[in-house]
Amino acid sequence: MRRLSTRLVLSHLAVALVATLTTWAVVRWWAPALFDRSLHAGPGAGMGRGMGGGLRSQFADAVNRSVLVGGLVGVLVAGALAVLLSRRITRPLLQLGRTARAMADGDYRAGVPASSTTEIARLAGDVQSLGAQLADTEARRVRLLGEFAHELRTPLTVATGYLEGMADGIVPADPGHLTLVQDELRRVTRLGADLSSLSRAEEGRLEITPVPCRLDELAAAVAERLRPQADDAGIRLVVDAAPTMVTADPDRLAQVLTNLVGNALRATPAGGRITVVCRPGDAGGAVLSVTDTGAGLSAEELGRIFERFYRAPGAPAGGTGIGLTIARGLVEAHGGTLTAGSGGPGQGATFSVSLP
Repeated sequence: MRRLSTRLVLSHLAVALVATLTTWAVVRWWAPALFDRSLHAGPGAGMGRGMGGGLRSQFADAVNRSVLVGGLVGVLVAGALAVLLSRRITRPLLQLGRTARAMADGDYRAGVPASSTTEIARLAGDVQSLGAQLADTEARRVRLLGEFAHELRTPLTVATGYLEGMADGIVPADPGHLTLVQDELRRVTRLGADLSSLSRAEEGRLEITPVPCRLDELAAAVAERLRPQADDAGIRLVVDAAPTMVTADPDRLAQVLTNLVGNALRATPAGGRITVVCRPGDAGGAVLSVTDTGAGLSAEELGRIFERFYRAPGAPAGGTGIGLTIARGLVEAHGGTLTAGSGGPGQGATFSVSLP
């Protein structure tokens, strides 16, 4: 495989060589004819044939030598310029290569060289943006791992404490304490299921089992299940659901709605309101939305809210940054869309699910 600099030099030399050969061929064919024409039309038109033929031969030889020497000089000059230009073009590309290797090794903040060439400058900008995104994703991944470790440690510590107390006879092994241990272990199971769902969502391997179901009844059931949390937080949870039939996986849609309402509960202060709306769609599908009067989202946050591991600055504790990513994957697995809208910080937010 040839290097780019070699290809550039050879291309310049090829152009110079072709130009030289073309010039030589044209001069070789055209110059003697022009010489003969001027010789017959000039004052010495009556000179002898031998003398004219000798001059013609000498003229052709001189032209050939001049063209060949000029062509050789042109090729040498073109080669020198090609080397200089190829170095100027390939130097920033080599620097970009070193930057890319540094990013591959984990240095996402590696410097990107500036270039006066428009295309290379754009490529450098793209590499710099890629590095910034990789650094941000890595930071969020590390933060998520820390949060998951904390989330796992808490229920495991509580469950272990109860079990050790039961083993020592300090804590009675009655149904109440066993239920507490069971609840903590369910939290661990849920965290593991979230990570598994995220992996399948990003690989497009989410399994759904569509059946005819009443979306309005499903929305009401999820809201009733989460109503105690809303009441404890002093938040009003309202359901406005018209009869709506869809062909979908009810368990997966319940997971999506639970996620959306759970996010709204974390983002809405006491005294706020969350409204769940379910309506038939214009084209025979369905539209499901969750609107809250909570913290709201900025324009930048709206553009990133569905990214994995992303949590809006100042977001309340309790989220992992992957719930909305999973929810979007589930909705898209149904052939639908999940979008977010907000009037800005402090203006609440609306998450809308559109199903075919």
